[in-house]
Amino acid sequence: MTLSENYQQLRAALTPGLANPDDSLEEVRQKMHAIHPTEIPDDATVETLHDYPVSTVSVQTPAVTNRDSAVMMVHGGAFVSTQIPHYIPYATALSRYFKRQVIIFDYRLAPEHPFPAALDDSEAVYRSLLETFTPSRLAIIGDSCGGGIALSLLCRLRDSDLPLPAAYAGLSPWLDLEMTGDAAMQDRGEDPFVCAPWIRQRGLDYAGSAEPGDPRLSPLHADFSGLPPLFFATGSEDITRDDSRRAHRKALSHGVHSELDLAPHMIHGYHGLSALAPECSVGCERIAAFIDHWLE
Repeated sequence: MTLSENYQQLRAALTPGLANPDDSLEEVRQKMHAIHPTEIPDDATVETLHDYPVSTVSVQTPAVTNRDSAVMMVHGGAFVSTQIPHYIPYATALSRYFKRQVIIFDYRLAPEHPFPAALDDSEAVYRSLLETFTPSRLAIIGDSCGGGIALSLLCRLRDSDLPLPAAYAGLSPWLDLEMTGDAAMQDRGEDPFVCAPWIRQRGLDYAGSAEPGDPRLSPLHADFSGLPPLFFATGSEDITRDDSRRAHRKALSHGVHSELDLAPHMIHGYHGLSALAPECSVGCERIAAFIDHWLE
């Protein structure tokens, strides 16, 4: 595969070192905030949704053509950082691809609020969305740690006999907080954004008194039976890629429709770089096509 000049320049500029497992919580948050710009794009319309259990906004662009459906996004930030302002630019970009509004919200952050706070808040937002949208017109996505929270949410909704959304997409999802995949166990330092020891530490921040390998925290170990169609989007240089590979195989073995999008040479969170390189943009288009297929 021939990489675009833009992506080659981007990779050359991104050097490992962002994720240091020895960083203090304050340092982690400073670094994470620095790579999540908060400038609101000119074409974004951000609407505060009132009467929601936590701060929640709808992000739309003029590209939105389907206002009867929505995509709920559980944001990343390693469980411990970032809020709505840090994800408005990302949600705006995804709204352009999805042609739907993207709902983002502030879940409580670890370690001040460990598991199950983020999962509880995500469920509460989804329940509120059900008052406006039918489940067949909702998708749940999550990036990085948010991808794991979102998949855990699907399992909780199923176990509670609540209506399930039409589809799920995980964007470089964290599904195994113990990082036991081959890529993590043989980390060669290819991914500039994350490393296995750092993710394990963030998993401990989130777990609190729970075990990081608990299926509710590491949904790779959960039962996928009865879940809606799943889409796992990762890259061949994403340190978490084996989470998606293993989850995809498990979903198929449980009779669930699942698609694995393993993009050559792409790194952790590459979908968030869609404005910088065509490979990243095309990755977002593939997610949009999946959501379009399954949502009414």
